[in-house]
Amino acid sequence: MTAPRVTIKDVAARAGVSKGAVSLAFNHKPGLAEATRDRIFAAARELGWAPDTTARSLAGARVDVVGLAICRPAQMLGLEPFYMEFISGVEGVLTEHSCSLLLRLVRSAEEEAGLLESWWRGRHIGGAILVDFRADDPRVAVARRLGLPVVAVGHPSLTGGLTSVWTEDGDAVTEAVRYLAALGHRRVARVGGAAALGHTAMRGTAFAAAAQALELAGASQVTTDYSGEAGARATRSLLSAAADDRPTAIMYDNDIMAVAGLSVAAEMGLRVPEDVSLLAWDDSQLCRLTHPTLSAMSHDVHGFGADVARTLFGEVGSHPVATPVLTPRGSTAPPR
Repeated sequence: MTAPRVTIKDVAARAGVSKGAVSLAFNHKPGLAEATRDRIFAAARELGWAPDTTARSLAGARVDVVGLAICRPAQMLGLEPFYMEFISGVEGVLTEHSCSLLLRLVRSAEEEAGLLESWWRGRHIGGAILVDFRADDPRVAVARRLGLPVVAVGHPSLTGGLTSVWTEDGDAVTEAVRYLAALGHRRVARVGGAAALGHTAMRGTAFAAAAQALELAGASQVTTDYSGEAGARATRSLLSAAADDRPTAIMYDNDIMAVAGLSVAAEMGLRVPEDVSLLAWDDSQLCRLTHPTLSAMSHDVHGFGADVARTLFGEVGSHPVATPVLTPRGSTAPPR
């Protein structure tokens, strides 16, 4: 027999308050004593009830600040073009709505979950943008329990029903592998990002599937932390293999690692693209300033950030954005 669905009325009864008080608590409105608010949240947790946040946005709401936490070291964030462009796109839309961005760097998703609750209870933010999702991400439950308006930047399979905006990374990876195979490469390597991130795993799965479908017996993958140092170490390890085992093409999960890989190839006396082809992700200005210029999977990161912010304000619902497309340049060619 199916258990009866828990409703806001049940929460109100458990907490000894009205339904209106529950609504005030979960919408973070004034008019309740903090002890009453805490009692309501406790009752909701005991009953396993959460408001429906799948379609919640800031449409029609008065809000001054939107929160964004990023799990990156401060020195790395300053060097990573992706987030600089993404934040620029977000800021452009927030300015239109007379809002500010509250940015915080955190060390883990668990720390961010606690930060979101602190921000919301302290009335520091009116909504949030969540990035870098992991499997069983703790922020999903927190956002639902608090009734916090959010947009999740991640594939719906990772974001637990929250309003989401995402790129089809698997399709882009497949296109990249097919391109390198069409050039004649049979030994293709991928230098991926942090293993714990959901999109890293999705890209890895797509890479393995495409390599298998194309019968690329020499395909291999390694994960890193997105930094130039880690990308350089991974490239050095890959290119140190015997000539018959060494990859003739390497694709990277961001542009910083690809630029580092270009330097390592030169350091080891290998020519790009004659001895090894390199392909980057994100296609920032970095890719167009190197010699040779880097082939890349290109997408409009600034526009992506703006799209996410518009979704937070209810202009659109959950949706994918344009899939990154291949932009061939001087760093890829048929193998010798």
